[in-house]
Amino acid sequence: MLPALLVAEPEPSTGAFLERHLVDDGFAVVRADDGEGALELAERSRPDLVLLGTELDVCQRLRQGEPGRSWDREVPVIVLGRQNADAVDRVRAFDRGCDDYVARPFHYEELVARIRAILRRVQPSAGDVLEAGELVVDRLTRCVTVSGSRLSLSSKEYELLVKLASDPTRVFTKDELLRDVWGFRSAARTRTLDSHASRLRRKLSELSDTPYVLNEWGVGYRLMLPLGG
Repeated sequence: MLPALLVAEPEPSTGAFLERHLVDDGFAVVRADDGEGALELAERSRPDLVLLGTELDVCQRLRQGEPGRSWDREVPVIVLGRQNADAVDRVRAFDRGCDDYVARPFHYEELVARIRAILRRVQPSAGDVLEAGELVVDRLTRCVTVSGSRLSLSSKEYELLVKLASDPTRVFTKDELLRDVWGFRSAARTRTLDSHASRLRRKLSELSDTPYVLNEWGVGYRLMLPLGG
Protein backbone atom coordinates (compact mmCIF):
# COMPACT_ATOMS: atom_id res chain seq x y z
CA MET A 1 0.00 0.00 0.00
CA LEU A 2 1.39 3.40 -0.98
CA PRO A 3 2.01 5.95 1.80
CA ALA A 4 -0.83 8.49 1.67
CA LEU A 5 0.03 12.19 1.83
CA LEU A 6 -2.29 15.15 2.21
CA VAL A 7 -0.80 18.24 0.55
CA ALA A 8 -2.55 21.34 1.91
CA GLU A 9 -0.89 24.08 -0.12
CA PRO A 10 -2.66 27.37 -1.01
CA GLU A 11 -0.26 28.24 -3.85
CA PRO A 12 -1.57 26.30 -6.91
CA SER A 13 1.75 26.01 -8.72
CA THR A 14 3.54 24.73 -5.60
CA GLY A 15 0.73 22.30 -4.86
CA ALA A 16 0.78 20.95 -8.42
CA PHE A 17 4.58 20.65 -8.32
CA LEU A 18 4.48 18.69 -5.07
CA GLU A 19 1.64 16.42 -6.20
CA ARG A 20 3.32 15.55 -9.49
CA HIS A 21 6.72 14.73 -8.04
CA LEU A 22 5.44 12.97 -4.92
CA VAL A 23 3.27 10.68 -7.04
CA ASP A 24 6.31 9.93 -9.22
CA ASP A 25 8.21 9.06 -6.03
CA GLY A 26 5.67 6.47 -4.94
CA PHE A 27 3.21 8.36 -2.72
CA ALA A 28 -0.57 8.50 -2.95
CA VAL A 29 -1.45 12.21 -2.84
CA VAL A 30 -4.63 14.16 -2.12
CA ARG A 31 -4.63 17.95 -2.29
CA ALA A 32 -6.43 20.76 -0.52
CA ASP A 33 -6.23 24.48 -1.27
CA ASP A 34 -7.25 25.81 2.13
CA GLY A 35 -7.54 24.91 5.79
CA GLU A 36 -11.15 23.73 5.77
CA GLY A 37 -10.48 21.54 2.77
CA ALA A 38 -7.45 20.10 4.53
CA LEU A 39 -9.48 19.18 7.61
CA GLU A 40 -12.20 17.60 5.49
CA LEU A 41 -9.66 15.49 3.60
CA ALA A 42 -7.82 14.58 6.81
CA GLU A 43 -11.08 13.14 8.09
CA ARG A 44 -12.15 11.45 4.86
CA SER A 45 -8.88 10.08 3.45
CA ARG A 46 -6.97 9.36 6.70
CA PRO A 47 -3.51 10.30 5.36
CA ASP A 48 -0.27 8.95 6.77
CA LEU A 49 1.26 12.45 6.78
CA VAL A 50 0.16 16.04 6.14
CA LEU A 51 2.20 18.66 4.28
CA LEU A 52 0.72 21.92 5.49
CA GLY A 53 1.11 25.44 4.10
CA THR A 54 1.38 28.44 6.38
CA GLU A 55 -2.04 28.11 8.09
CA LEU A 56 -0.74 27.15 11.52
CA ASP A 57 -4.20 27.21 13.05
CA VAL A 58 -5.02 24.14 10.94
CA CYS A 59 -2.19 22.24 12.61
CA GLN A 60 -3.53 23.25 16.01
CA ARG A 61 -7.06 22.17 15.07
CA LEU A 62 -5.76 18.82 13.82
CA ARG A 63 -4.04 18.22 17.15
CA GLN A 64 -6.89 19.40 19.37
CA GLY A 65 -9.71 17.74 17.47
CA GLU A 66 -13.23 19.11 17.17
CA PRO A 67 -16.64 17.85 18.29
CA GLY A 68 -18.16 15.57 15.68
CA ARG A 69 -14.91 15.25 13.69
CA SER A 70 -12.92 12.02 13.51
CA TRP A 71 -9.54 12.65 11.90
CA ASP A 72 -6.36 11.14 13.36
CA ARG A 73 -5.12 13.70 15.89
CA GLU A 74 -1.68 12.06 15.88
CA VAL A 75 -1.10 12.28 12.13
CA PRO A 76 2.43 13.61 11.43
CA VAL A 77 2.50 17.18 10.10
CA ILE A 78 5.29 18.94 8.21
CA VAL A 79 4.77 22.67 7.93
CA LEU A 80 6.00 24.35 4.76
CA GLY A 81 6.89 27.71 6.24
CA ARG A 82 6.78 31.10 4.63
CA GLN A 83 9.65 32.73 2.78
CA ASN A 84 12.50 33.86 5.01
CA ALA A 85 11.01 32.29 8.13
CA ASP A 86 12.87 33.00 11.34
CA ALA A 87 13.27 31.18 14.64
CA VAL A 88 10.04 32.65 16.03
CA ASP A 89 8.04 31.21 13.09
CA ARG A 90 9.54 27.80 13.72
CA VAL A 91 8.81 27.89 17.45
CA ARG A 92 5.20 28.90 16.80
CA ALA A 93 4.75 26.02 14.36
CA PHE A 94 6.12 23.47 16.83
CA ASP A 95 3.99 24.97 19.60
CA ARG A 96 0.94 24.27 17.45
CA GLY A 97 1.92 20.63 17.09
CA CYS A 98 3.92 20.15 13.90
CA ASP A 99 6.51 17.37 13.66
CA ASP A 100 8.87 19.18 11.32
CA TYR A 101 9.27 22.61 9.73
CA VAL A 102 10.69 23.31 6.28
CA ALA A 103 11.19 26.95 5.29
CA ARG A 104 10.75 28.23 1.75
CA PRO A 105 12.31 28.07 -0.70
CA PHE A 106 12.70 24.38 0.03
CA HIS A 107 14.72 21.73 -1.79
CA TYR A 108 12.40 18.99 -2.96
CA GLU A 109 14.91 16.18 -2.32
CA GLU A 110 15.38 17.31 1.28
CA LEU A 111 11.62 17.50 1.79
CA VAL A 112 11.14 13.95 0.53
CA ALA A 113 13.94 12.73 2.80
CA ARG A 114 12.21 14.36 5.78
CA ILE A 115 8.86 12.81 4.79
CA ARG A 116 10.37 9.35 4.58
CA ALA A 117 12.26 9.76 7.84
CA ILE A 118 9.07 10.66 9.71
CA LEU A 119 7.10 7.82 8.11
CA ARG A 120 9.80 5.33 9.09
CA ARG A 121 9.63 6.60 12.64
CA VAL A 122 5.86 6.51 13.07
CA GLN A 123 4.74 3.59 10.92
CA PRO A 124 4.93 0.06 12.32
CA SER A 125 7.25 -2.36 10.59
CA ALA A 126 5.75 -4.90 8.22
CA GLY A 127 5.85 -7.63 10.86
CA ASP A 128 3.80 -5.52 13.27
CA VAL A 129 0.81 -5.28 10.92
CA LEU A 130 -0.92 -8.40 9.61
CA GLU A 131 -3.38 -8.11 6.75
CA ALA A 132 -5.70 -10.73 5.29
CA GLY A 133 -8.59 -9.74 3.07
CA GLU A 134 -10.53 -6.99 4.84
CA LEU A 135 -8.86 -7.86 8.13
CA VAL A 136 -6.01 -5.78 9.63
CA VAL A 137 -4.25 -6.64 12.90
CA ASP A 138 -1.95 -4.03 14.44
CA ARG A 139 0.17 -6.01 16.87
CA LEU A 140 1.66 -2.90 18.51
CA THR A 141 -1.71 -1.57 19.63
CA ARG A 142 -3.57 -4.93 19.61
CA CYS A 143 -6.13 -3.22 17.39
CA VAL A 144 -8.13 -5.42 15.00
CA THR A 145 -10.25 -3.90 12.24
CA VAL A 146 -12.45 -5.44 9.56
CA SER A 147 -13.24 -3.13 6.64
CA GLY A 148 -12.24 -0.25 8.92
CA SER A 149 -14.54 -1.27 11.80
CA ARG A 150 -12.97 -2.08 15.17
CA LEU A 151 -13.36 -5.65 16.39
CA SER A 152 -13.46 -6.39 20.12
CA LEU A 153 -11.82 -9.68 21.08
CA SER A 154 -10.88 -11.51 24.25
CA SER A 155 -7.21 -12.12 24.91
CA LYS A 156 -7.21 -15.71 23.62
CA GLU A 157 -9.42 -14.86 20.64
CA TYR A 158 -6.89 -12.18 19.70
CA GLU A 159 -3.92 -14.52 20.11
CA LEU A 160 -5.63 -17.18 18.02
CA LEU A 161 -6.37 -14.62 15.29
CA VAL A 162 -2.75 -13.40 15.27
CA LYS A 163 -1.51 -16.97 14.86
CA LEU A 164 -3.86 -17.69 11.98
CA ALA A 165 -3.22 -14.29 10.33
CA SER A 166 0.55 -14.86 10.39
CA ASP A 167 0.03 -17.24 7.44
CA PRO A 168 -3.64 -16.82 6.46
CA THR A 169 -4.05 -19.69 3.98
CA ARG A 170 -1.98 -22.27 5.85
CA VAL A 171 -3.75 -24.94 7.86
CA PHE A 172 -2.51 -24.88 11.46
CA THR A 173 -2.98 -28.18 13.24
CA LYS A 174 -4.91 -28.30 16.47
CA ASP A 175 -1.81 -29.42 18.34
CA GLU A 176 0.12 -26.40 17.00
CA LEU A 177 -2.58 -23.95 18.03
CA LEU A 178 -3.06 -25.48 21.47
CA ARG A 179 0.70 -25.37 22.02
CA ASP A 180 1.36 -21.83 20.69
CA VAL A 181 -1.79 -20.07 21.92
CA TRP A 182 -2.67 -21.99 25.09
CA GLY A 183 0.71 -23.42 26.06
CA PHE A 184 -0.23 -27.13 25.95
CA ARG A 185 2.99 -29.15 25.83
CA SER A 186 1.37 -32.34 24.56
CA ALA A 187 -1.77 -33.37 22.69
CA ALA A 188 -4.87 -32.83 24.77
CA ARG A 189 -8.56 -33.65 24.41
CA THR A 190 -10.23 -30.27 24.92
CA ARG A 191 -12.92 -28.15 23.29
CA THR A 192 -11.11 -24.92 24.18
CA LEU A 193 -9.75 -24.34 20.67
CA ASP A 194 -13.02 -25.17 18.95
CA SER A 195 -15.09 -22.91 21.19
CA HIS A 196 -12.72 -19.97 20.76
CA ALA A 197 -12.55 -20.51 17.00
CA SER A 198 -16.35 -20.57 16.84
CA ARG A 199 -16.68 -17.28 18.78
CA LEU A 200 -13.96 -15.66 16.67
CA ARG A 201 -15.68 -16.78 13.45
CA ARG A 202 -19.00 -15.40 14.65
CA LYS A 203 -17.55 -12.00 15.55
CA LEU A 204 -15.79 -11.71 12.19
CA SER A 205 -18.98 -12.67 10.33
CA GLU A 206 -20.79 -9.72 11.90
CA LEU A 207 -18.46 -7.33 10.05
CA SER A 208 -17.72 -9.20 6.81
CA ASP A 209 -19.29 -11.59 4.34
CA THR A 210 -15.88 -13.21 3.80
CA PRO A 211 -15.70 -16.60 5.51
CA TYR A 212 -12.91 -16.44 8.07
CA VAL A 213 -11.60 -19.12 10.51
CA LEU A 214 -12.18 -22.20 8.41
CA ASN A 215 -12.24 -25.63 10.05
CA GLU A 216 -10.27 -28.28 8.17
CA TRP A 217 -11.96 -31.32 9.66
CA GLY A 218 -9.64 -33.66 11.47
CA VAL A 219 -6.63 -31.37 10.98
CA GLY A 220 -7.06 -27.85 12.33
CA TYR A 221 -7.89 -24.32 11.23
CA ARG A 222 -6.91 -21.77 8.63
CA LEU A 223 -7.92 -18.12 8.50
CA MET A 224 -9.02 -17.96 4.84
CA LEU A 225 -8.93 -19.83 1.56
CA PRO A 226 -6.20 -19.10 -1.00
CA LEU A 227 -7.20 -16.83 -3.88
CA GLY A 228 -9.17 -18.93 -6.30
CA GLY A 229 -9.71 -21.53 -3.61
